[in-house]
Amino acid sequence: MISLTVNGKPVEVDADPAMPILWVLREKLALNGTKFGCGIAQCGACTVHLDGAPIRSCSVPISEAGGKSITTIEGLADAEGTPGNLQRAWISEQVPQCGYCQSGQIMSAAALLRDTPRPTDDQITTAMRGNVCRCGMYGRIRKAIKIAAGIGTSAGGDSA
Repeated sequence: MISLTVNGKPVEVDADPAMPILWVLREKLALNGTKFGCGIAQCGACTVHLDGAPIRSCSVPISEAGGKSITTIEGLADAEGTPGNLQRAWISEQVPQCGYCQSGQIMSAAALLRDTPRPTDDQITTAMRGNVCRCGMYGRIRKAIKIAAGIGTSAGGDSA
C-alpha cells in the first residue's frame, strides 16, 4: 500500500510501485481528467502537480509519490466543484478545440500563476514549453493565462 494525498484527501493505493502515477490516478482512483498523450513525458497532456511541482505523470512511478501530495485537474475546482479562475478564463476564451491536452495545459498554467502571479509573455512561453497542443491554440492559451492573472481582457474567444 502506498499512502499519499490526492486533491487534498488522504488515500492509500494498492498498486505496483513501478506503475506510473497517471495510471494509478485513472485506473485505481477513477480520476480521468488527467490524460494519456505520448507516454514518454514529451507532450504534457498528463501533467499533474506533485508537492506543487508540475510533473509528467506518465513517466513517474507511484512509488515516488508515497507520502507526498498530488493535485490533478479535478483538484483545481473548489469544494462545490465550481471551476477556478484559470478554468473560467479557459472557458471564456474558448481555448479547447479537441480539448485533449487541456488538463495538462491548465495544470502547467496553474503552477506558473502560483509562482508568478503576473507573468510576462516570455515567462508564459517558458512555463508552457513542452505542453503540446495539436490544434495550435497557443494564442488562446496565452490570452486565458493573462486573463486569469488579471493582466488581459476577454474578447469572447476570438481566434488565436
